[in-house]
Amino acid sequence: MAELWKAVAGGLLFTVCLMGWRVEGQGNGKKEVSGDSIIYLGQERNPWRPLIRTTANLTEISSIKSSFQFRTFDPEGVIFYGDTKNGKDWFVLSLKEGFPLMQISKEDVQVSVTGGPKLNDGKWHMVDLSNQGKFVILEVDSSPGLVVGMHSKQTKEVISGELRLALGGILTTKDNMIIQMDPQMDGCVREGRWLNLNIPWVADAEELWLCHQNIRPGSFFAGEGFSIFNTSVFSIDEDQGFKVEFWGDFSQMDGTILSIMSSQEELLGALVANNNTNEIHLTIRKEKHVVKNTLKRLQITFLKYIVKWLIYYVDESNEIVFSYGPESTPGNLTMLTEGRFAIGGLLGGGKDMVGSHFLTGCLEKIQVQGKDLDLDSAVKDMSASSHSCPT
Repeated sequence: MAELWKAVAGGLLFTVCLMGWRVEGQGNGKKEVSGDSIIYLGQERNPWRPLIRTTANLTEISSIKSSFQFRTFDPEGVIFYGDTKNGKDWFVLSLKEGFPLMQISKEDVQVSVTGGPKLNDGKWHMVDLSNQGKFVILEVDSSPGLVVGMHSKQTKEVISGELRLALGGILTTKDNMIIQMDPQMDGCVREGRWLNLNIPWVADAEELWLCHQNIRPGSFFAGEGFSIFNTSVFSIDEDQGFKVEFWGDFSQMDGTILSIMSSQEELLGALVANNNTNEIHLTIRKEKHVVKNTLKRLQITFLKYIVKWLIYYVDESNEIVFSYGPESTPGNLTMLTEGRFAIGGLLGGGKDMVGSHFLTGCLEKIQVQGKDLDLDSAVKDMSASSHSCPT
């Protein structure tokens, strides 16, 4: 079995492993992580950088099967990575549109395959990865998922050296990916059983975020950061304007939901929830309007010289209009061009995109220009769970 595993490792099948961890301090700024706990993959960091990593000698590996439980609402992101030969041969397991995606590169062969059941339904799924001959087999909840076969014309060598494993990111360059993807994964793993390795994993972060026991779809802000977007990536025309829409229980929110800044660093508007007064405040330039926070949905539309605020309660809706004359100020859409907006915080001036008055609460759904907004696409994303909220 040991000799078979060495050959398997050469085909990168060694990466059929995953982990859930207990975290312990090492006293050197890093955390040592053991493999019998639960961990959250979406912790803030460089999106391609692994959250957890470890290194082992290939001679120590004797098992060719691993299993773990996985839960997410996120349709896309990296779960784990492994390589040998210092990254020349590598394997990545991720999600793409909710489906498992495996990408493998070995010597003269590159393979990618997507399929199996969707995993981003917010339920815990048992994932099993194993090797049978030249095939990597993925099973989900004891049912067939994916099968990947590889055969290289290159002479197979006796495998020795180091095996590197990583969770939530990759150790090769992103340009090597066969299928490009967004690496950030708002998900959790637990009860990992991988290979026969008992060596510790190391986290660069001083603290690891915890997984919530129960979750529901949405974007959760913990009052510590926000997500920033450039307006230039959205199509804005004079007739339709620029529209942002939110769904959620606003009575459970506190802090800045939305702030918009022009390319000239002028704050054009801010939407703020005040849990102490049970109010929602919308400020457009120097004008301010206040409503009760019992609404369930609201929509803000910037037109050329008008800003419309449409608010929805359980049994009624109301529209508030802010108007500006062309003689007094440049048009809204002109000022929005090359501007930026933040979800979950109040934008400050300057290019460093600092913020304040951060939001605490869950936004069940966010749309910009009529399309769902994925926080993973932000130019700066801090302390927000992009696809899940605690219940």
